[in-house]
Amino acid sequence: MDGNGRWAKLRGKSRIEGHRRGKTSVRVIVEMSRKIGIRYLSLYAFSTENWFRPHDEVDALMGLLEHYLAVEQAKMMRYGIRLTAVGDRSRLPSNVRSILEKVIELTRDNQRMTVILALSYSGRDEIVRLIQQIAREARAQDLDPDQIDEESVAARLDTNGVPDPDLLIRTSGEMRISNFYLWQIAYSELYVTPTLWPDFREREYLQALLDYQRRRRRFGRTDEQLKDIVSRSVEAGGRRS
Repeated sequence: MDGNGRWAKLRGKSRIEGHRRGKTSVRVIVEMSRKIGIRYLSLYAFSTENWFRPHDEVDALMGLLEHYLAVEQAKMMRYGIRLTAVGDRSRLPSNVRSILEKVIELTRDNQRMTVILALSYSGRDEIVRLIQQIAREARAQDLDPDQIDEESVAARLDTNGVPDPDLLIRTSGEMRISNFYLWQIAYSELYVTPTLWPDFREREYLQALLDYQRRRRRFGRTDEQLKDIVSRSVEAGGRRS
């Protein structure tokens, strides 16, 4: 969700005002996702690198996050939205960590939609942590190194139980991944828009989804193989009906 600072600068406003405007975009995109049936939505809200920003900006971001969680928890319950988070929560201020854990616990049984907040998150840090966990389990002889595969790695990621993203949307025209979901986006479709996050609303979101729908996802296969898979799937569905 990039471009809050640039949006503010273009309008002669403070970066904090850009973040406030960006919070509205979060609300809009979550609501739109719920309405059109998106089951999983990840929002890269705060990276580990963002801790290096000026203290007043970091404090403002944490305040906006706390306010968002406090205000939106009732709506999450009303619409069956489950909230979860990835990243190093221990670095979050105690008040933010407290309400985050409260909302996660409150919404844990909701099943209509899952919103994943990436907070104090780093894809590299996530991979380092899972390697450390695997090493500890192997040293304790609880895990055979020869049995380590993609599934066992995925099970130790912060996103365990969440499908890998189908689509990664990058706002503000940035042509980089920025340390996000380095394992999970191996086969994600990428969509880059010059729109700054505070201006990213329903129209821009639907445009990204329509662009995604036009893509042909091969996963290493040829077009002919994909057609064969679809044909067999249709035939199997016909037999079941």
